[in-house]
Amino acid sequence: MMTLHLMAVAFFFSTCSAISQVEIASEATSVNHSFSRPGDVVVKHLELDLNVDFQKKVLTGKASLFLQNKTQSNTLILDTRGLVIKRVTLGPKNRRTNFRLGEPVPSLGQPLIIDILSDTKQATVWYETTAGADALQWLGPAQTAGKKLPFLFTQSQPILARTWLPCQDNPEVRMTYRATIKVPSGMLALMSAQNPTRKSSNGVYEFYMPQPIPSYLLALAVGDIEFRTINERCGVYAEPLVVDTAAWEFAGMDSMMVAAERLYGAYRWQRYDVIVLPPSFPMGGMENPRLTFVTPTLLAGDRSLVSTIAHELAHSWSGNLVTNATWNDIWLNEGVTSYIERRITEATSGREQSEMESVLGLQDLRKDIADHPAALLRPDNLAIGLGEATTSIPYEKGYLFLRHLEETFGRNRWDRFLRNYFEAFAFQTMTTERFVDYLNEQLIKNDSTLSARANVQEWLYKPGLPSSIPTITSRTFAETEALAKTFLSDSWSEQQRTSSLTTQEAQHFLRSLPKPLKVEQIKHLDMKFRFTQSGNGEILQEWFPHAIASNYTDAYPALEKFLVRVGRLKYLRILYMALAQTPEGLAFAKRVYARARPGYHAITVARLDALLK
Repeated sequence: MMTLHLMAVAFFFSTCSAISQVEIASEATSVNHSFSRPGDVVVKHLELDLNVDFQKKVLTGKASLFLQNKTQSNTLILDTRGLVIKRVTLGPKNRRTNFRLGEPVPSLGQPLIIDILSDTKQATVWYETTAGADALQWLGPAQTAGKKLPFLFTQSQPILARTWLPCQDNPEVRMTYRATIKVPSGMLALMSAQNPTRKSSNGVYEFYMPQPIPSYLLALAVGDIEFRTINERCGVYAEPLVVDTAAWEFAGMDSMMVAAERLYGAYRWQRYDVIVLPPSFPMGGMENPRLTFVTPTLLAGDRSLVSTIAHELAHSWSGNLVTNATWNDIWLNEGVTSYIERRITEATSGREQSEMESVLGLQDLRKDIADHPAALLRPDNLAIGLGEATTSIPYEKGYLFLRHLEETFGRNRWDRFLRNYFEAFAFQTMTTERFVDYLNEQLIKNDSTLSARANVQEWLYKPGLPSSIPTITSRTFAETEALAKTFLSDSWSEQQRTSSLTTQEAQHFLRSLPKPLKVEQIKHLDMKFRFTQSGNGEILQEWFPHAIASNYTDAYPALEKFLVRVGRLKYLRILYMALAQTPEGLAFAKRVYARARPGYHAITVARLDALLK
């Protein structure tokens, strides 16, 4: 993993504050990537009152923060980046108080330092967002499916909530919230909270999140959005032209919820809904509680990519319910979630399906470990600045670690352990060290033989993969590999199986072929499988690099269309990197990128700008 390097900054010492800006900035470089000091004063509840202005592309209004002052401090410190702070008041009578913004720190923004009294319970910040609000993406009508109304969505994880509201942008701080959001007539507003299913006549929406959540799970979406019911506690939101397709694709959400609850206990968030966002959404999915945000690239037409829904649902236990205390502990969110995802997939689609996905994940992991040989599952200082690429290491190595523990202790004991873990630490934060302590208390119990078999220290604190890595096998992939060998040996016949490959089989088949292929080989593949015409992003991210490496220019019009239409960073990074390997490819990439860049999210732009310099 890369280490977060911060520029040296000369700080002004304010005589108005007992806490120096040097101290604040120094603490912000620590594991929480936050200026806030929740050990002194912590936000317990948030109330937002915001107006969504599509013409100016800003949010304006106020954030009222309800406080617990643990140390009778006279200072409240919040995280901000790119916000215009107009005034700050204290208490329900809105008495003005002094505030100041500290010196900016790259990626982290500026501390908002507010003078409070030792008994202050409420501070209200009146503010406006700016063009630097990287959490917000404002889309014009042409960038939506319906082409009639604009669209807005947020992406707060990991430290972007501070770009659209002042907050303690720190995963160890959990708060409940209420919000009043005013939007133009004819649009629906949704949040990571209790949500409406129909548009209001006046464009005003009220939200409430009764369960305490960290700031990175604050979310907002506004647009021409409709709702479809899956069952009494699940549904799908999307633009009118997309919503019925999405409801069909994700019809299995309820069976996933039933499987997860059988394994890990009751779902604690009342409803589980999904919103399909426009194509510029940079992630596969984001686990905002009650309302998962997903990319439309999941709409494959055959329900073959719903493992992403299983993953985001799994976060309702690992991440949303029990949250990593620091971003260095992100494997506790993503690794545990990847394990639960595979268990849900096994329960709903069978062991072979989950094994195929595990094999593909292991392949991704081996590649990332080769590229980042010093990376640890639990790093000391994880770089999470805007534009940093997330590797598969916390996801897939974390998954393998938990699968290893399952095999060490037995599935029944391991399932009881995880169920008890979620019950014991519900709505709390968790560190790696506390997890290890709990594992020892509940399962290892200082048994030296079990401790040696569990091999916890090597999994967490050593690079690479331990010798105790679980064995993953797929009989389907064995057949796929045989098919690839037949193709490469020139013994391919017209009777060979061609059009019946599932998404995962097609991925593995393409990964089993060398780069580059001969011109006649790649043309033959495309003729038989019609990969270039595929609408499946998982297949295209494997196919287009073959086309690029083999200089198969017949695929380039479709490649350009895909790069312009899709904003999912996972795909774009792979394809632009493949193009950048040759001068001709780099020239093509830069031309396409210039055209596509205005439609990409700030997270995507930051990463690709660096890649294509």
